[in-house]
Amino acid sequence: MNRSLSITTKHGLLKTPFFMPIATQGAVKSLTVADLKRLGATIVLSNTYHLYLRPGEKLLNSAKGLHGFMKWDGPILTDSGGYQVFSLGAKNNNGLVKLTDDGVEFKDHLRGGKHFFTPERALEIQSAIGSDIRMVLDICSEYPCTEEKAREDMERTLAWAERSIEYKKKNDGDYLLFAIVQGGMHQSLREECARRLVEMPFDGYAIGGVSVGEPWEEARKVLDWVVPLLPENKPRYLMGVGKPEQMQEAYRKGIDMFDCVIPTREARHAKLYTTDGTTYGEINILNEKYSTDFSVINPNSKLEELQTYTKAYLRHLFIVKEPLALRLATLHNLETYLTLFSSNSS
Repeated sequence: MNRSLSITTKHGLLKTPFFMPIATQGAVKSLTVADLKRLGATIVLSNTYHLYLRPGEKLLNSAKGLHGFMKWDGPILTDSGGYQVFSLGAKNNNGLVKLTDDGVEFKDHLRGGKHFFTPERALEIQSAIGSDIRMVLDICSEYPCTEEKAREDMERTLAWAERSIEYKKKNDGDYLLFAIVQGGMHQSLREECARRLVEMPFDGYAIGGVSVGEPWEEARKVLDWVVPLLPENKPRYLMGVGKPEQMQEAYRKGIDMFDCVIPTREARHAKLYTTDGTTYGEINILNEKYSTDFSVINPNSKLEELQTYTKAYLRHLFIVKEPLALRLATLHNLETYLTLFSSNSS
C-alpha cells in the first residue's frame, strides 16, 4: 500500500511519507537548522517533557515559541511527554510514578522536583512550544504487559484523548491534534482502542508502544491489526520505529510518518547506515579495515562534506574524539533516513 497525503500546518505544507529528525531539546544533536535544510528535512520532532524542564514555558513564550528560539521556520511535532514521564520520571523516583484518572505525578530526572501532568497541562505546555502537530497525553504500556494492565492503561489513554479533544474545542488553536493507539501486544485491545479513537475528531492517528523492547515481529502484528482500522484520509504515524528496512515495510503497510533516535544516537557510536538506493546496511567505522580506506564517506551525497572527507579520516576523528566525527556521522545517517522515501514522495 503506497500512499501520499498532504498535511497543511501553520508553518508549511507537508507531503507524506516523511521522516522527522529528533530535536529533543530544541536541536538535532551536532547539527544546525541550515544543516537540516540542506539535508531536505521538512519537519522536526521535539520533546514536551524536556522543554518543559529546560528552558521552560516562560522563556519559550518570550522567544515566541520553539520556532523563534531555535530559528526553525518549518513545522514542528511535539510528543506529549508521557513516555518520558513514565521512563525518566519512574527511574528518578525509584519507579514510583503516581498515576490517577486525572493525570500523572512524577519527579523530574534533573532536580527531583515534583510535577503533575494532566492531558490539559500537556497541551498547555505544547502551546508554549508552539508546535504544529501535538500529541495527546497517553500511557505507554511496558513490554511485556498483562492484558489486564494493558486494558487499564488503554482506558485511561482513551479518557485522556476525550479530554484533549474538549480542551482543543475550548482553547482553539492553529495546530493539529493526534491521538495515540495503545493496548500493548493484545490484538483485541489494539483494535478496540483504534475503533474508539477513530470515533473522535482527531487530525491524525499514531501507533504508540511499539518501540519498547518488543521484537519487530510483534510490532509488525500491531500494524496489521491497527492500520486497516484507521481513516484513509488522515495521516498515520508510527512512533519511534526504527531501522530503515522496518520503516519501509511499515510504509508499505500504510504508515505515513516516522521518527526514530537511531540515526543520531548510533552516529555517536560510530555506526553508519548505508544504502545503494535499494538495500540498506550498517558499518562500524571503527573497524580496522577503514583505517586505510580513502574512499569518501558517501560519493552520492548532496553534501560537500560527505563527498570530501574519507572513511579513514572519519575513523581517525572518532579515535581521537574530535567533535567533527559526530557531526559528519550524523549528517550521513540523517541523509540516509531522509531519503528513505524519496522515490515515493516526488
